Amino acid sequence: MSKRLAFLEKVTSDGTDDPNAWYGLAMEYRKLERWDEALEAFATLRNKNPDYVAMYLMCGQLLEGVGRKNEAREWLEAGILQARAKGDSHALSELQSALSSLD
Repeated sequence: MSKRLAFLEKVTSDGTDDPNAWYGLAMEYRKLERWDEALEAFATLRNKNPDYVAMYLMCGQLLEGVGRKNEAREWLEAGILQARAKGDSHALSELQSALSSLD
């Protein structure tokens, strides 16, 4: 196990609300192809910080990659709403592009 993963698991197991810790954990699991754990970390992040826009694209891409297109679509659509609400045009563009590639 990498030091980074061990650190992120420790920080998040303490129940932190820090979105960067949860996002980092999800991305580490994703990189290691530990899909279920990545999805769990993304879901926790979404629960704690629904306005953390970057997670929607990353989780949507993960779900698409493992053949779960309906769930990917739901994440991407939710991300589009969050990006619009925050006025994040860059994220909005990326999310819309990812969503259109699902069809």
